[in-house]
Amino acid sequence: MTKSRQIVLAARPVGRPTHDTFRLETVELRDPGEGQLLVRNLWMSVDPYMRGRMYDRPSYVPAFQVGKPLEGGAIGQVVCSRNAAFAEGDLVSHSAGWREYAVLDGPGGNAVSGGAVKIDTSLAPAPAYLGVLGMPGLTAYAGLLVHGRPKAGETVFVSAASGAVGSVVGQIAKIQGCYVAGSAGSQEKVDHLKHSLGFDAAFNYKTGDLDAELRKACPKGIDVYFENVGGPQLQAVLTAMNPFGRIAVCGMIAQYNATTPPAGPNNLIYVIPKRLSIRGFVVTDHSDLMPEFTRDMAGWIKSGRLKYQETVHEGIESAPAAFLGLFDGENNGKMLVRLA
Repeated sequence: MTKSRQIVLAARPVGRPTHDTFRLETVELRDPGEGQLLVRNLWMSVDPYMRGRMYDRPSYVPAFQVGKPLEGGAIGQVVCSRNAAFAEGDLVSHSAGWREYAVLDGPGGNAVSGGAVKIDTSLAPAPAYLGVLGMPGLTAYAGLLVHGRPKAGETVFVSAASGAVGSVVGQIAKIQGCYVAGSAGSQEKVDHLKHSLGFDAAFNYKTGDLDAELRKACPKGIDVYFENVGGPQLQAVLTAMNPFGRIAVCGMIAQYNATTPPAGPNNLIYVIPKRLSIRGFVVTDHSDLMPEFTRDMAGWIKSGRLKYQETVHEGIESAPAAFLGLFDGENNGKMLVRLA
């Protein structure tokens, strides 16, 4: 038997989660059965979409269950294998995060759609497979290229542009030959977008007038909007969109903790005369893109055309704080928890 600490959902939150939403427990894991493997988790991910799984309602992913461990992306090392596809010492990506050890089944697709998958650290360090080479990176890649369909010379605007997804979206858009602007929540993040990631323009959405800031940042209007925030930013963008513009809706973190339905944009009528396309998507729709995604991203990272940041918390006990920090914008790039 292996002792493992894990974070369980203590109660379904009403509004914004608190530390009381979570509970740290110690459990004993059985030995792996035939075809299974025991993995010691080294890194785990916290992501905004996990807030939606705390509701007890139908969705594209199952709800977390009260009293059960939460789940999410993790990188671990195989410590015991009863599966011929894995050897002790292998590094794998999987979805049984929020715990120090996990008993996993063998191969099952990829780490986005489920199952343990070996990772190649010659392409990038292991934690990158939870960020730029993992679910957030594929979200950026597919959302922009499949749904945004940017063309060289167009203007792409990204909200929450310093986050794990937004920062990658902006850089891929630059690689595609676009003019890129983004919004972030501090001057430090704005400076990083412009001076480190190559954004043409960026502004702090917490200061100033959103409509004026967008006109300044996107003087030719917006052709592609990658939506991560919703609320007032979506309202302002609808005014600034060019005819036949495309909006790829990845998330709306501004309303994830709302206790009553927030007011929608009052200028949605612009969709008609501007002939706008608005498309929501989830990353699991695009697991088939993993081979070309990995090839392109690894090449861009190696060439220096794509950079990434990580914000790291230490220890399983810090996972709730890391998750809650997402809603205060405490992360630069990908928010991670180092477990070992």
